[in-house]
Formats: sequence, structure tokens, C-alpha cells
Amino acid sequence: MPRKILHFDLDAFFCAVEELNDPTLHGLPFAVGGRPDERGVVASCSYAARRFGVRSAMPMGQALRLCPGLRILPGRHSRYSAKSREAMAILRQFTPLVEQLSIDEAFLDVTDRPEEAGALARVIQERVLGETGLPCSLGVAANKLVAKIATDVGKAARQTGTYPNAIQFVPPGEEAAFLAPLPVEMLWGVGPKTAARLAELGIRRIGELVRWPPADLGRHFGQHGRDLARRARGEDDRPVVTAREAKSVSQEITFSRDASDRQRLLDELKSQSERVARMLKSQNLRGATVKIKLRWPDFTTLTRQTTLAAPTDDAARIYETARALFEKNWRPGKPVRLLGVGMSRLQSPSRQLSLWDQSIEKRDPRLEAALRELRARFGDDAIARGRKPGQG
Repeated sequence: MPRKILHFDLDAFFCAVEELNDPTLHGLPFAVGGRPDERGVVASCSYAARRFGVRSAMPMGQALRLCPGLRILPGRHSRYSAKSREAMAILRQFTPLVEQLSIDEAFLDVTDRPEEAGALARVIQERVLGETGLPCSLGVAANKLVAKIATDVGKAARQTGTYPNAIQFVPPGEEAAFLAPLPVEMLWGVGPKTAARLAELGIRRIGELVRWPPADLGRHFGQHGRDLARRARGEDDRPVVTAREAKSVSQEITFSRDASDRQRLLDELKSQSERVARMLKSQNLRGATVKIKLRWPDFTTLTRQTTLAAPTDDAARIYETARALFEKNWRPGKPVRLLGVGMSRLQSPSRQLSLWDQSIEKRDPRLEAALRELRARFGDDAIARGRKPGQG
């Protein structure tokens, strides 16, 4: 029995939330993101702005050149998170098999539902719009690969200048026929380099990829080529995964102007370390590997990391380790464009603590709870660690 998989995508999500807050934005070209004089990028843009060529991840300065009348709104991420939770809660009323991919995207396995999958997608779309005010599009297929592509095809087919509210259904057994006329770039695993190599072989459409023997693709691309042959036929047996184990947590900042002051860089490093520590605590995790990311003005980027003797969620220890990495790789006075701190090799702390962990973790839980409440109410910067004079 074929599976019934839905791919759910909130249309221009950040912009849709902003229009709920200010209905006068409807139909206007606007974008959510950073300011152009601060190296901001477009996080999301309205469909009216897209008609001028504005796209997500585009530098905001370029977006303004394409659309001089573009209105720029700063992001309100707490509001976006709240609306995302509303939408995802509705999805879980239809099935517990919901795999949330991002703040605005998810897979659903509704195989056990008695309804026809396309009709169920329409019900979900109407429920989400009616209860949250958010438009959404869905792809319907027998697997995740084709359902995701179906969403993209459905949205592209409804270029109305406003939210597409699309539903694209691919009947079981027709996956290869549906994919055949599409460009190979729409296939998962085909980036610009692979697409260029495929074009050299005369392969530009997914159907052309299907006609190549998998063994020949394997000779050109190795195992990746054999995987592409399978995906081109619309084959995908991946399950909908309801929970994902976090692999890393990180924080980073791109400075509005290159930063070269040592104390400013160390202050930012400390602030990021504290935010990473709070993220770990909120997920009941500890990390064993501390890493930093540095980007110079010419966009050269380096990452450096070190593994601790025992996992931790302690902000001071994360900062001390990150600072040592920073000092080792930064030359005094050298401008920095981007700075970041992260933790990986995460695990739950439900184990025997090492002597080091026990020495740093003896904090009053009531104090920890009070600090979390203050930060939740007044922001991350309400409470911060102090430093001794002369120290970073």
C-alpha cells in the first residue's frame, strides 16, 4: 500500500506574519531582514517584491537597487516562533507523524488516515489559514522526495503576485513521469557543480537522467551518481522522523562594520558563549567540542575547534575555550567581519559527572531558575557575567 506523505510549507512565512500585524502591507513590495547599511540580507520578501527580482538571502542593498521602493522591516523572531508553534500544533492534530524541518516547513505521514491524501491536504490548508491566518502550500505524494518537489512545482505554477496557497498531488506510480520534464537542479543532491557536470553529459532534465544507466552514472559520479539515478525515478523510502537529535548549537554575528578592537571582539565572544550555554540548558544537553568561526573582510573563513575532557554546558568554560582558540588565530588589529561560537558532540547529561563537571556545576538551582526567568522577560542581555578589571 503506497504511503501518503504531505510536505507542508508556510508561504513567505515572515511576511505573512507581518501582514497579520499590519494589513496595509498586503500587496506592497516589502522585505524582512537587516538594513543595507549594516550588511543586512533578505530573510523573506513579499510576492510583490519578488516581481522585481528580490529573493531570500539576497543582500539588502541589492534588493533596494532592484526595487527602490522596497520597505524593510526588522525581524520579530519571537512572534514568528509563536505563530510557527500554532501551525505545527494543527498539523499534529491530524497525525503524530510530523517531521518539522524548519520554522515554516514540515513533512507529515498520513498513511493511516482514511481520507484521500489530496482532500486531506485541502482540509489542513483551510484549517491553518482559518485558525492562524497563515497561507500555506502542500505537496502530496508517496514519499518525501517527490512531495517536497511537488510543493515547489505547485507554488511556481501559481504566480499570482500573492500567496500561492498551492496544492500539488502526484499519484502513486506517476513519480517518474511527474519528475521527467523538471530541471535536474530540482532534484535533491544536485547543486551547481553537479548540474554543470551533468550538463556536460547532455543531461539537463530529470527524465534525461533516468535514461542513463545507473552504472554509467556511477562511473562518472560514484555512489552519488547511483543515488541520483534512484531519485530521478522518484524512489525514496526515508521515513518521516518525528524527533531529531541536535548535532550542534551555535551563535554568530556579522558586524555592520569590520571589528578590530580586541575587547569588543572578546565581549561578543563572551556574549555568544553565554547564549550557546543557555541553548544547551534549554535542550538538556552538554557539548564536548567547542568551535569558533572567523571571517575576514575578504570573506576568507576559518573554523577552529577543540574537544574538552568532559562535556559541559557551562558558559565560563565555553568562553575560556573559545577565547583560547580566538587568541591563537587572531592577530591584534586584524579586522573581523564575522565571529561565531558553537558546541558539537552533544549528549544528555544523564550520566556520572566527572570531577571537573561537579566542581563547576554546584550552582543553586533557584538562582538558575531566576536567571532564566529574567532573561525570558527582559531579553538575553538583562543579566550577563561580569569580568575582572583588565580581563576579557
